[in-house]
Amino acid sequence: MNATNNRLLALDILRGLTIILMIIVNDPGSWRHSYAPLKHATWNGITPTDYVFPTFLFIVGVSIVLSLTKQLANGKSRMQLTKKVAWRALKIYLVGLFLWFWPEFNFGEPIRWVGVLPRIAFVFFACALLFLYTSRKAQLYIGIGIVLGYWLLMAYVPVPGIGSPDLSVPEKNWAHYLDHLLLPGKLYRQTWDPEGFLSTFPAIASGLIGMLAGYILLQKDELKNRLNQLFFLGFILLFAGDFLQWFFPFNKNVWSSSFTLFMGGIGMLSLAAFSYYFDVIQSKYQFKFAQVFGVNSIFSYSLSSLLTIIFYSADWLGLALNERFMAGWGNIGLPLALGSLSYALLYVVVIWLPTYYLFKRKIYIKL
Repeated sequence: MNATNNRLLALDILRGLTIILMIIVNDPGSWRHSYAPLKHATWNGITPTDYVFPTFLFIVGVSIVLSLTKQLANGKSRMQLTKKVAWRALKIYLVGLFLWFWPEFNFGEPIRWVGVLPRIAFVFFACALLFLYTSRKAQLYIGIGIVLGYWLLMAYVPVPGIGSPDLSVPEKNWAHYLDHLLLPGKLYRQTWDPEGFLSTFPAIASGLIGMLAGYILLQKDELKNRLNQLFFLGFILLFAGDFLQWFFPFNKNVWSSSFTLFMGGIGMLSLAAFSYYFDVIQSKYQFKFAQVFGVNSIFSYSLSSLLTIIFYSADWLGLALNERFMAGWGNIGLPLALGSLSYALLYVVVIWLPTYYLFKRKIYIKL
């Protein structure tokens, strides 16, 4: 297997691991009995769970560079690719809306217009356009501008009707103010949304950091030198994020600038480590379980939402399987948090089976 294929394998496996963790976090046996590391930070601070989504957006950025560079080299025009990425972003967004309505399809209730898949769609579309129509230097400046500008706005610019921002609470910052002012329909936290309007911009910066990693991978230099660059930049981003969090705390809910930089460093280091493992060492252990999820990531994530009607609801079968499982687990006398995690892992296997069927037949649903 050549270096290019191995590098894509490393990317697929890393992407697959993020999907596995998303399912484990989103679909426990019981929300009341989950281990603390498998819960998002309530406000400021980070947990291992908060690593997942920014790492996925980092991978989106890497994939944009690798994929669109290849398509441009094969003769496709920028306009052709613009139409293609716009259509794909729209499909991802519409799948997100469909999952919001599923399974009741009650169109009389307020709609949550933002969310995980809509954010992926926005970041993918914005980063793809920047790749197609701006230079690498411009992309770097835009990313730096977003990170610094967002920090200054959120930390120092007075909020109308509130005054000086207070980053210790959700209700006294520009992200909350603009979500409440601009976003129609339902907001996840009633008056603001963790995938809201303003925080989408630093999420785009997460994608831009991934694009930087993609450019490094495409260099003609020896692979070890490219990976050294990823390791070096990864540590720089980690330290930069850790320094900035003294002024703008780590916060996934508003996608703080410190969080963006720190998670960009995690993405860089993870990609470098996986590429080293599969390209330099050329390990025979290829984590196919994760790769299966990685090549059909949107499909497997969407399927995990669709099947909750069977595994987490009493609407179809007349009983909630997760509740029955947890009740039985409690009767055994084992820790309920362990039971909750066990059910989530079983659900991962349930989602893996049809995804593996597609993998074996080389069916890749890219939307």
